[in-house]
Amino acid sequence: MFVEALLYVIGNGERQHCQEGGTPMKKMMRPVTALYCLGLTILLLLAACSSTPKTTDGSDAKPKDDQSAPLYYDFGDVLIPRELKLDDRSSFVYHTSGFTAGILTFKSKVELGSMVDFFENNMAKDNWQPVGTFKSPRTLLLFQKENRWCVINITDNKWDTLVEIWVAPFSDVAGSGLLK
Repeated sequence: MFVEALLYVIGNGERQHCQEGGTPMKKMMRPVTALYCLGLTILLLLAACSSTPKTTDGSDAKPKDDQSAPLYYDFGDVLIPRELKLDDRSSFVYHTSGFTAGILTFKSKVELGSMVDFFENNMAKDNWQPVGTFKSPRTLLLFQKENRWCVINITDNKWDTLVEIWVAPFSDVAGSGLLK
């Protein structure tokens, strides 16, 4: 039934007569057109299934409340705008029982100023203390929390905005630097 309806629609609803006997028959679809329609259907189904944002380990990112709300990816206390798309190839996250560290890389069409405002407001809500900011076409936001640092690098490119979020542990013992 579905295939017949698809054939009828693709044939623009027209019917042709065969040469012998004049009985109506449906317009036959070319195999190339059928493969094209099948491929398009599969592509649409795959696109619908991949719309849920994922963390670097493939699990779903945790939404805050609704579909337009920001998400927490691998770092459970760094909120990410939903408009950002994770770049798996440029991201690396190390999980251990004591901490999570690494870099998450995102791309978006959101303008740099809006992105800076978002992170400055939301990092404070997650108890990150601002340490410093460098603003230019490449903006760095530095935050500190208990025994971790977070560096957010926002670069305004010609066609999109690149956001890198670095989280690393450190020791507060004088002269020891990063956690060893």
